[in-house]
Amino acid sequence: MAERTRLVIFDVDGTLVDSQGDILGAMSHSFMAQNLPVPARSDILGIVGLSLDVAMSRLVPEADAQGVAALVQGYKDAYIELRARTGAAQSSPLYPGAMEVLQELHSQPGLLLGLATGKSKRGLDKLVEAHDLERFFVTRQVADFHPSKPHPSMIYQAMGEAGTTPAETVMIGDTSFDMDMARAAGVGALGVSWGYHPVAHLQAAHRILDDFVSLPDALAGMWERAS
Repeated sequence: MAERTRLVIFDVDGTLVDSQGDILGAMSHSFMAQNLPVPARSDILGIVGLSLDVAMSRLVPEADAQGVAALVQGYKDAYIELRARTGAAQSSPLYPGAMEVLQELHSQPGLLLGLATGKSKRGLDKLVEAHDLERFFVTRQVADFHPSKPHPSMIYQAMGEAGTTPAETVMIGDTSFDMDMARAAGVGALGVSWGYHPVAHLQAAHRILDDFVSLPDALAGMWERAS
């Protein structure tokens, strides 16, 4: 009997890497450049995962299209500058246990890994290269080519590229946007407690993980229930 193909899709910021320092710094630079008050830390982290234009519109609902575009460009410019100072691997470190678990999952026959992120392709490529993660992921979905989370477009595309069905796919993330996206696509949803949204906001998750070490067993349980 042929090995069943399964797909695990990871969010990036707040799930695989802790990039909040650069995110908060870039937001501060962008808002100050437009002479706007810098949003509270909790408000900024609350929009991580959304596409930048959607995120800025949520942070400044009264801004027009030109104002949103200026904030987006200011954020991009500041983020690139901040990342260049120390390098992506240092400014966005992997969470404890992430590399070891990626290696373990990657070694499992029939198990494919992917990414679905609100980052741009350029930003994701830089991060993947910095952490030497290229070999792990067969599909990478970014904000450049999809509607913002929680629209399920990223998951649909990832499943199409991996050749899996919703029953064979699990999304892992730290925000309500990730969990709602997973539910909208009809795939499994595993939330993580170490990211940027409070656990109470991850109501659409099938289960919440407190560390990377527990991920392989949690996935095994998801596959067993789906069989």
